[in-house]
Amino acid sequence: MRKKTFFYGWIIVLACLLIQAVPYSLVANILPTFTNFVISGEGFTYTEFAFLFTLGTFVSALCSPFIGKLYSRPNPNIKRLYTVGCLLVGIGFAAMSLAGKNIIVYYALSILLQIGVSIVSAIGVPMLINSWFVENKGTAMGIAFCGGGLGNMILQQLASKWLSNPSIGYKGAFLRFGFMALIISLPIALFVMRLPRSKKELQHTPLIHPKKQLIHDANWGYSFSDVQKIKSFWVFALSFTFIGLYVGGMSIEFIPYLQTLEKTGAFTLGSALVASLFGFFSIFGNLSGGYLFDKLGIKKSLILAGILVVTCGLSLIFVPTFNFLGIIFSICLGISMFSYIIGPSYMTGALFGNREFGTILSVVQIFFAIGFGLGSTLFGIVVDKHGFPVAWISTIIYAIIAYSGLLYSTTAIIKLNKEANVIETKKIS
Repeated sequence: MRKKTFFYGWIIVLACLLIQAVPYSLVANILPTFTNFVISGEGFTYTEFAFLFTLGTFVSALCSPFIGKLYSRPNPNIKRLYTVGCLLVGIGFAAMSLAGKNIIVYYALSILLQIGVSIVSAIGVPMLINSWFVENKGTAMGIAFCGGGLGNMILQQLASKWLSNPSIGYKGAFLRFGFMALIISLPIALFVMRLPRSKKELQHTPLIHPKKQLIHDANWGYSFSDVQKIKSFWVFALSFTFIGLYVGGMSIEFIPYLQTLEKTGAFTLGSALVASLFGFFSIFGNLSGGYLFDKLGIKKSLILAGILVVTCGLSLIFVPTFNFLGIIFSICLGISMFSYIIGPSYMTGALFGNREFGTILSVVQIFFAIGFGLGSTLFGIVVDKHGFPVAWISTIIYAIIAYSGLLYSTTAIIKLNKEANVIETKKIS
């Protein structure tokens, strides 16, 4: 009987979960909660501060191909990359406490934060999971990425407590969260993160296909030069721009929106409660999302995500009248997160393979980042001119375009790969 050996890949999954819980959550989920406090304290306009998210995302998007190439090099120095990324997030967040009324400093620090998150999360986590797992990638990614929801659920409560405390305020909260990121993430970067030392360390479940010889190799995949010639790839990538547009509006702006309704008495459940529930259900969303991708396939999972996002938009439109829709919104948005948290990395690996995974994923991330960066700014412009209801309608339109494009492109790519008898495609179709 073969003796079972300890698989270090699950330690990597746990480490990635903690990275998602703190450095990622701080930048993606907690920073937007500072919006109204900083605007009130420093005298910025809503549009000025919202541009912080746009600029940081755009610059990090431009850096993504370079970061992807660093990870795709033979024997990349994972510890060094993660250490740099963790320092950028921790020091950058803490330094915002010193920015004062200088909006340019906020913009510069936002760029550092987004680059740091790109290194340790957007590209770093998928690269590590793909490197360690031959099977069950969706499940492993789901566990790792659910850290974002777990962190959001806990950190939102701290943010609400610290921001509302005059003795701490937003400056003290920036400082505390920054040090928290450093204390938690640096030991992980220095002592835990690494790539497999040999193929023997990889998790691999033997697959028996006696009738057909199928392509199944950990290094299977297209080169980026090959991918550029596939029209469906560009539809796939462009669809993530529209994903970014609705996410940039919906996931960032729902907290300031509900806070505004609270002040007028139109929403009594509390924005902090909705944010915490969103964090809780995003944990479930990422865990179930990995399972959905593994078991149900890409197409059915995308259809489910699209329905959930449209429900989110409708809930926000009518939440001033029916407050319980705030709960419905948090449930649907939390569960649907798997489509843009796990989705880009999972689908890129499943559809295009691992050969130049980092480079291809970084290009997909650029398209998402463009949409995400524009999403917050465009949302703010629509709110200023037409109000929140019209802005939420715009996010619904973006979502419909996005998921229609993804369904079309993934169907075409799956068909192309099936003709090549690729086992990864046969499993996820």
